[in-house]
Amino acid sequence: MSEHMPGGRLPEDPSPEARFNALFDAWAATYDAVVSGADDEYAEVFAGYDRILERVAGEIDRPPGALVVEIGVGTGNLTQKLLARGYRVIGVEPSQAMRREARRKVPEADVREGSFLHLPLDEAGGEAYVDAFVSTYAFHHLTDAEKEMALRRMAARLAPEGRIVFADTVFADEAARQAVIEEARRRGFHQLLRDLEQEFYPLLSDLEDILARVGLHAVFERLNRYVWMWKAVRRRP
Repeated sequence: MSEHMPGGRLPEDPSPEARFNALFDAWAATYDAVVSGADDEYAEVFAGYDRILERVAGEIDRPPGALVVEIGVGTGNLTQKLLARGYRVIGVEPSQAMRREARRKVPEADVREGSFLHLPLDEAGGEAYVDAFVSTYAFHHLTDAEKEMALRRMAARLAPEGRIVFADTVFADEAARQAVIEEARRRGFHQLLRDLEQEFYPLLSDLEDILARVGLHAVFERLNRYVWMWKAVRRRP
């Protein structure tokens, strides 16, 4: 569950996996401290962090034993909440260091190497259809084209009544994006400013358009100044 990496820079390699790994391999040891408020620049980004994870887990609303695929596991914080609700969880994480930390914290978790665009699911092992895909603080690492590709692949694997529940930084409009950029610049939050200018944070309308193109309908809810949660289901004919 990865969001910003203080001081991180995007690599030249444009592949999503290269971007993920460069950002998070070095951050695994300090991620939990940052999401707990240790870094003032990211305090608003992670405000209500535990509550956000609880909301995502609660919106799955499937019976115990349902198959939930979590993409961008990070250090396993959401994974713990999903397992506590009795779900069968497959965690997907591209960063080797994050996978190692998640397995240390949640040894009972099934954490696999993969990403939004490379889901390590075994159809022969009963993983052809997924009851829910979840992710927190990670989807913004994809370009808009990659977001659409990833959502299309997830939608194709959704079981009947399945849903996609994500929480991540989204901006209501361009004015809202520019306002936080200018505030970060004014407050001297150079690391946050770099993230805001380099990452692929979507506008609400753009994300709605992408979801519609892949046949999904979503309900959005703002959870803090930066983070919106959205639950998507297949559009009815």
